[in-house]
Amino acid sequence: MIKYIVDVNHKKEIINKNIYGHFSEHLGRCIYEGIYVGEESGIPHVNGMRTDVVEALKGIKVPVLRWPGGCFADEYHWKDGIGPKENRKKAINTHWGGVIEDNSFGTHEFMELCRQIGCEPYINGNLGSGTVQEMSEWVEYLTHDGISPMADQRRANGQDKPWEVKYFGVGNENWGCGGNMRPEYYADEYRRYQTYLRNYGNNKLYKIACGACVDDYNWTKVLMESATKFMDALTLHHYAIPGGFDNKMPALGFDEEAYYLTLKHAAFMEELLDKHIHIMDTYDKDKRIALIVDEWGSWYQVEPGTNPGFLYQQNTMRDAMIAGMTLNIFNKHADRVRMANIAQVVNVLQAVILTEGANIVLTPTYHVFDLYKVHQNARLLESFISRTEVGSKENAVWDLYESASIDESGHIHVTICNTDLKEEKVIEGILRGYKSETVKGRMLTGKMDAHNTFEHADAVKIVNLTNVMLNKDAFQLTVPPCSIVQLAFTGA
Repeated sequence: MIKYIVDVNHKKEIINKNIYGHFSEHLGRCIYEGIYVGEESGIPHVNGMRTDVVEALKGIKVPVLRWPGGCFADEYHWKDGIGPKENRKKAINTHWGGVIEDNSFGTHEFMELCRQIGCEPYINGNLGSGTVQEMSEWVEYLTHDGISPMADQRRANGQDKPWEVKYFGVGNENWGCGGNMRPEYYADEYRRYQTYLRNYGNNKLYKIACGACVDDYNWTKVLMESATKFMDALTLHHYAIPGGFDNKMPALGFDEEAYYLTLKHAAFMEELLDKHIHIMDTYDKDKRIALIVDEWGSWYQVEPGTNPGFLYQQNTMRDAMIAGMTLNIFNKHADRVRMANIAQVVNVLQAVILTEGANIVLTPTYHVFDLYKVHQNARLLESFISRTEVGSKENAVWDLYESASIDESGHIHVTICNTDLKEEKVIEGILRGYKSETVKGRMLTGKMDAHNTFEHADAVKIVNLTNVMLNKDAFQLTVPPCSIVQLAFTGA
């Protein structure tokens, strides 16, 4: 019997809803075909945005969406994507497949997408190949309500009132595709660029600096030393890439060793957060500056026959486990992690949605976000579960990952991942300081390579969990192998 304790008397930080954020880049079929089909498409849409995709994203309460990249952000010139579509410049997407970018999806379209979803926009500005003036004028175009050249141009393009834009990133991966910069150089450039990102009217920008690639702790140290007072957040990127960039493994047809290897890569997130946060704490003891993990997820070989620059991959229960364990880790670090953006929302990498023509598939990862949305803006609770390592000696991971929260209505929600491929887990839990009256359970489970296709879209889906036994402050349940469960308790 595995012991699990949730201490309702020990309430911790609010789990920022933006931890459940997403990322959309001009990459492959994410924007075009995935989100945006244009105003003339026969696929049901509103102002060019696919109705089925928008409704699905509303279903998991997407709180924030990052755009236009990614590596694409530092070659994107926003003025090419405004005004009449027939007059917009065409460009080569040099990062992703060398395809023609016609800029039919630009600033107005992205803001319309966010309006339809009901989420906040997170815009990533071009520091790598753009100018200070270009970035400054984008903020003016978006948010200025008075008389100015950019505000007048926005009005001429059909948007009278300014938009509300809070989250603004100053460059992306500037240690790599965003300019191959040294941290000292980027820190100085960040300080310069952010100076000219003005607050217009009641719109107050939340300025986000480009943070480290995985375990480059020196990058974090230099940025915190040089730019602490000029930033509101610092980013971090980490992907689970079994085999590494030069020897990626397939998304399907993998064995148990590859399963555990991938989860081990994903679990490294916990160590990364601990070490980067320790550095940030040295310079920012009050934790004013957020850590934003605005790119995370799995990365495999592309599906056979698809453009290698489009990064289209299938999504299995292995990816669901990555999502479940990672989101639990983020919840546990809610004191510093206040946004995360899984890569990417549709048709790219660890997508929550796949599309093919007029058809749509919700992936196992989508269902994890559906299970976990109950944590958004709830208060983290102190919790502990007994756990052991599973997998081979070389690729051992914890068998259980969990987190618990209490919402404003006093309902407690628990999410538990069982990464073990062979053993079910019989869990005996205690809710300290809480007398539960009812409990409901939901579960996602399946073989490690189970996935949804356009022919069998519901092969992996959420089912009700009926084996939860409840006795006031105690409960017991059995979690099958390769499963994720969510429990909802009501009481006092």
